[in-house]
Amino acid sequence: MHTLRSGPWEFAIRQNARTTFPLIIMASKASLLARRKGKKYAEKKALVEKPSYPVAEAAELLTKLSTTKFDSTAEMHVRINADTTQADQLVRTTVVLPHGTGKTVRVAAFVTDDMIDAAKKAGADLAGNEDLVKQIEEGKIDFDIAVAMPRLMKDLGKVAKTLGQKGLMPSPKAGTVTENVAKAIEELKKGRIECKMDKQGIIHTVFGKMSFGGKKLGENLSAIIQAIKEAQPSGIKGEYIASVSISPTMGPSIRVQL
Repeated sequence: MHTLRSGPWEFAIRQNARTTFPLIIMASKASLLARRKGKKYAEKKALVEKPSYPVAEAAELLTKLSTTKFDSTAEMHVRINADTTQADQLVRTTVVLPHGTGKTVRVAAFVTDDMIDAAKKAGADLAGNEDLVKQIEEGKIDFDIAVAMPRLMKDLGKVAKTLGQKGLMPSPKAGTVTENVAKAIEELKKGRIECKMDKQGIIHTVFGKMSFGGKKLGENLSAIIQAIKEAQPSGIKGEYIASVSISPTMGPSIRVQL
């Protein structure tokens, strides 16, 4: 077995390795990303050149990152510096998006008989009381969100478990238990959403479609950020929002500057 001796040629190899090795690492990372998530994803990821972007710039860039052919949804993920075991640190709020979510929402209104026509006029897809409860008991749930008058909440006790498991139970905190049902229905139809922190301290929500364009997405994004800021619980001191990231349904994410 021969051992290589040091010489001018060895020095040249070492110098060449110093310059090419970082390039090899970068190429291998890009290759690994392409293998793991696809070439198209890697190409879109390359468009995100900065660690973070201002709201307007982030929203504009977002419209170029979807890897799908269909009109992807714009998603938002907000990490809160909160102890989720403490009741005075839980974040929950609602916001009416200036341009809606791009999704048609089916609303069911649990109202008294004299309010059925008003609820339907406001945009409710279903309106009633005992008849709606019976439909749910039979397994027919043809709506995406429910609103109810406070006096009818006791009647929903029969189907509370069913609605609760599907996240459809009306709640005062979400603004879906109210005397002004017509106003709630109109706002929900226009694009009112609920922002609620999960057990990991993260708020997941949507704020439009890629087809909205950067300007409308930016305005929706700003509205949500402002609503979350205003909903800061008294129990959270110091830095409140740890990070905000946005992404298309399928595609790389962008960090948003607050």
